[in-house]
Amino acid sequence: MATGRIHKPRHNRYCLADAEATMLAVARTGGTASHLSAAQEFGWKLKHDPVKPCITLPRSARKPAGSYELHWGDLSDRERRRNVTSRTRTVIDCARTYEFDVALSVADSALREGIVDRDDLLIAAARSPRTGRNKALRVAQSASHRRANPFETCLYVIATTVAGLRVVPQGVVPGVGYVDLLDRWLGIVIEAESFEHHWTKAGLQRDVDRYTRAARLGLVVLRFTWAEVMFAPDEVAEAIADVVRWRTVQAVGRHGLAA
Repeated sequence: MATGRIHKPRHNRYCLADAEATMLAVARTGGTASHLSAAQEFGWKLKHDPVKPCITLPRSARKPAGSYELHWGDLSDRERRRNVTSRTRTVIDCARTYEFDVALSVADSALREGIVDRDDLLIAAARSPRTGRNKALRVAQSASHRRANPFETCLYVIATTVAGLRVVPQGVVPGVGYVDLLDRWLGIVIEAESFEHHWTKAGLQRDVDRYTRAARLGLVVLRFTWAEVMFAPDEVAEAIADVVRWRTVQAVGRHGLAA
């Protein structure tokens, strides 16, 4: 403390001077990192980082001074000792608190880590407080380790809002391979495209070959960028809906001729 390497933010609380914002907030408030801040501590991928440190305080605690996203609830001895809520609880807390795409990104990332599974989430959601329980159940039921990142998760959420579309993540198309989202009935492939896998000459050629093979199978391929999915979801949904409408007309026409 004399050399400034350790701070004492409150009575009986000490932290390193270079502690990150979340742990510093935990030390100052006497609470536990939770919600999006807990997800960050676990290294999960999020749709967006928390604007403020997310802290859960014991029910009897007073509101501390400072700029935090505060929650109150029962904390286990283990959570208080480790200064972070459990993995399963973190997913359920996020599901009960945030919008569906934000919460599902957390849940998908938790499943990809492999420490908790979908059954854990379903049981915890069913046992969660009545307020927000339906939201928690929806997230638990929809969670999947097969979506690779929040980009794909958010694209999936947009796709679920389009009437008549039934997509599965990481669907397999013979001769093409895995695709991000696939509606087998309508023959629609939806891809979340990023520069990470497509900026090289080899990557470009691989994509051209994949999508040519898809077209030869009669599939329609829709490709969306990260910026479109994150900042223009309504436009993405509208584009998908237009294709769904035309593919539905074509499917009905084919069956009508066959009859």
